[in-house]
Amino acid sequence: MTNNKSDSSLEWASQAYALLKQKQELKKQEEQQKVEQQKVEQQKVEQQKVEQQKVEQQKVEQQKVEQQKVEQLTKEVNKKDFSNLQKDTEVKLGEFDEDFTWSAMVLAAQGKKVNEISIDEIDWLSKLRRGLEETRKGFVSELLDKLGDDPLTPESLDDLETLLIRADVGIDSTDKVINSLRKKLNEEVVGGEEGIKFLKDELRAIIEKPIKNSGINILVPKRGKLNVWLIVGVNGVGKTTTLGKLAYLSSKSNYKTLIAAADTFRAAAVEQLQVWGDRSNVDVISNQSKNADPAAVVFDAINAANKRKSDLLLVDTAGRLQNKNNLMDELSKIKKIIDKKVPDAIIESLLVLDASQGQNGLKQAKSFAKSANLSGAIITKLDGTSRGGVSLAVSAEVNLPIRFIGAGEGIKDLRPFNSFEFIEALLADR
Repeated sequence: MTNNKSDSSLEWASQAYALLKQKQELKKQEEQQKVEQQKVEQQKVEQQKVEQQKVEQQKVEQQKVEQQKVEQLTKEVNKKDFSNLQKDTEVKLGEFDEDFTWSAMVLAAQGKKVNEISIDEIDWLSKLRRGLEETRKGFVSELLDKLGDDPLTPESLDDLETLLIRADVGIDSTDKVINSLRKKLNEEVVGGEEGIKFLKDELRAIIEKPIKNSGINILVPKRGKLNVWLIVGVNGVGKTTTLGKLAYLSSKSNYKTLIAAADTFRAAAVEQLQVWGDRSNVDVISNQSKNADPAAVVFDAINAANKRKSDLLLVDTAGRLQNKNNLMDELSKIKKIIDKKVPDAIIESLLVLDASQGQNGLKQAKSFAKSANLSGAIITKLDGTSRGGVSLAVSAEVNLPIRFIGAGEGIKDLRPFNSFEFIEALLADR
């Protein structure tokens, strides 16, 4: 009996031990599994960290690349736009040469008295005359050679027609001028000198028509209200640079001016404007965030303009988005913000065109005119282009008044448009 009890106790103990051992093994296995699972999870975490580090490193590298681009563009802007700034702001009287004589005569022809002529005016007209030199070489010089002092003939009108088209004056403008000359030629004998004078009058009438139709001879901000000028145009035409020069011009004319850097999609656009703002003593409202909302920038700028009682808010707009519709939608959003915030504001939409682009510039004007409710054009880069005649095409075919022209890279090389001076510079050899 005792043996049976002993055997039973031993068996029970053996079973208990086996169970405990099994539990221990199970626990060990579970702990081992946990360790293995932790190792796997740790490996995943480490892998995620590595991948995250790679992503962060890529971001850092991308930011470095973008920063380098911005710095390079900013350097180029500074070098290009302001290399002659000091020289421009301190204009000195040059030689008593052909440029001075011609400029003085143009001012006198507009009723200026001797004691009213300034060095700045002489300097500007000289630059304009030199700027249109390439156009004259391909147009006026050849025209004068063909006309001479002899009376106009049907053949010389054919030559003139070719020359006008070649100078990008445009089909409509050319037809109008040639038809007027043919009509005059049918009525009387027209000498070379008289023909040039008649040509000047006709060209001036074409370029002045949309200006007269607008009811505004010279575009200036109106006192007592906020004037908002939207500066539009494709990238590369000098839009941001032109806005900077407008800021300088308005500031020097004692208008309280503010700039809104709403071209948030182009690298270095904000930095470029900031440089211009510093040079013009005009504050720039901007958002440094990448691809910031242009309408939000305008919203902030309007608040700032109202607080400061600004006369003029110049808005730099995007020159290129994914497509034309997106670009026009962006302009529409900006206008809605202006209408909501300052319903009584005077809004002008000014299209910047690069004169050297000729017919491409004309196409841009037609495209923007359909969608952007333009109120005027600014012709830039008249310094050396052979296509200065595009100004006439824009006036005749788009019915767009030219408000300002630029004939140089200096800060003072943008002026209100004067049709008499422009046509005289275009035909300066006679």
